[in-house]
Amino acid sequence: MLPSATVSRNLSLTIVPPAAPPAPGPAPAPAATPVPAPAAARAVVLIGMPGAGKSSIGKRLAQRLGLPFRDADTEIEAAAGQPITEIFARYGEPHFREGERRVISRLLAGPPVVLATGGGAYADAETRRAIREAGAVAVWLRCALPVLLPRVSGRATRPMFLNQDPVEVLRRLMAARHHLYAEADLIVDCLDENPEATTDRVQGALDGFSPPARLPVGLGARGYDVVVGEGLLARAGALLAPALPARRLAILSDASVAALHLPALRAGLEEAGIEIRASLTVPPGEASKGLATYGSVLEDMLAAGIDRGTAVLALGGGVVGDLAGFVAATALRGLPFVQVPTTLLAQVDSSVGGKTGINLRAGKNLAGAFHQPRIVLADTGVLATLPPRELRAGYAEVAKHGLLQGPLWTWCEAEGAKAVAGDPAALRHAVMESCRLKSAVVAADEREESAEGGRALLNLGHTFGHAIEAECGYDGSLLHGEGVAIGLGLAARLSGLLGLCDPDLPGRVEAHLRAVGLPARLGDLPRRFALEALMRRMRKDKKVRDGHLRFVLLRGPGEALTQEGVDPQIVEALLRAEGALG
Repeated sequence: MLPSATVSRNLSLTIVPPAAPPAPGPAPAPAATPVPAPAAARAVVLIGMPGAGKSSIGKRLAQRLGLPFRDADTEIEAAAGQPITEIFARYGEPHFREGERRVISRLLAGPPVVLATGGGAYADAETRRAIREAGAVAVWLRCALPVLLPRVSGRATRPMFLNQDPVEVLRRLMAARHHLYAEADLIVDCLDENPEATTDRVQGALDGFSPPARLPVGLGARGYDVVVGEGLLARAGALLAPALPARRLAILSDASVAALHLPALRAGLEEAGIEIRASLTVPPGEASKGLATYGSVLEDMLAAGIDRGTAVLALGGGVVGDLAGFVAATALRGLPFVQVPTTLLAQVDSSVGGKTGINLRAGKNLAGAFHQPRIVLADTGVLATLPPRELRAGYAEVAKHGLLQGPLWTWCEAEGAKAVAGDPAALRHAVMESCRLKSAVVAADEREESAEGGRALLNLGHTFGHAIEAECGYDGSLLHGEGVAIGLGLAARLSGLLGLCDPDLPGRVEAHLRAVGLPARLGDLPRRFALEALMRRMRKDKKVRDGHLRFVLLRGPGEALTQEGVDPQIVEALLRAEGALG
């Protein structure tokens, strides 16, 4: 094996280790999406330029994996009863590609095989889709021109090279196909070496391959996947391209996130030939989620030449996601939208479900729209760059999901501290299970229209939290997740006052939040609040109906309910006991 040869997991240029196993703890319902089978138990499709060695490598690989080998070109010729050169000459390339697609789909519909494809097969969008939907692992054997040239020169069996300068043909094909090949699951750079050495590296790449998890959000034709795993920024182009109407994007980020993660994202997008038509940044913080910034971003994107085929990509936390989503919902009467959340709070909550919006003086998220993304890429590796306070704040939403779901709360109490400490396996578990819960809730009640429960339950802690956050002025002194944490404590305490839950539950909730470093009561903050100001904020909450306060409360972990007509005097008494003035 040559040390200079490069094997990559998709767009990364180094072998990425398999994801760590999930942290121990109960796996909450609903049932998980089936984990993809190991590579050896799935079909393997070799793609690449003419002369990449797909057939010679494929035969050796099939023998090692104990799978049948199939050559798509051979199968096509057998089905057509004539050589490929004659099919091209008599019927043209479009006819050939249609037949090629049918043959590949048939081969992948059966038991696992190692399949070598023709050089143009993976350049066809429908063939790429068929390979993905078959669950096969696509491996790009990437070769430089000097490696390919001697292999294709003078070969009468290659119709595209007949009576042509092979150098010019290869350059033209590379320009047209490489960005499409980049959608493969694995990339193996091939040198001028013996086939056994290349097969060693292909097999090693397959052995180490751990595909990201995909959680479907079931909204019919508007459904999409939440993709969870490490290293996704570097693979962004390959993962996003199938979900985009065209290969062009406008990126919105904040200045802090862009400095950390925009270069990796850009490289991943460019590898797959995705044009970045605009790349804009806003100042970090909740203050950017307002009318002035919204208008400025709209103007700048339009000036950059976006059109209805341009998707808006949000790279950042909840503020950027909400702002970018609202821009996408309203620019040119609606643009495609992509979420690439970089904070724990955004990965477990705000990036999933299509709620977008901005803040007004009257309160949080009072101007907005439901606008679902085409795909969500939750790269859990970027969470290692979060400041500890941001990570803790994001964990408040995990705790909220735990209280809503039940078994996840048991996991939170047992393992949540590991997530807040930055343990990769615990963080992945927290993101996966939170997204699993939220995707199921959104699929059942997308627009929060259920008379009781439904998506409104996801607002547990938010009626109190939003009011506290608004009173703090969105100046960074209180993060959104910190407001939610206090809201969870107050919601549990109000549930106890109303006799809905076990008297021990409020203490349990508060103890866990404090154990992971979050505030749990108003008195945990260094300032005091006016009672009337908090009540006024809550009366403007989006959940208010006919002027009556409406809270999400708890009977116990996994047993949440919406409660209308809560006596304001009980709420006021609770807030006074917490130190509110008035």
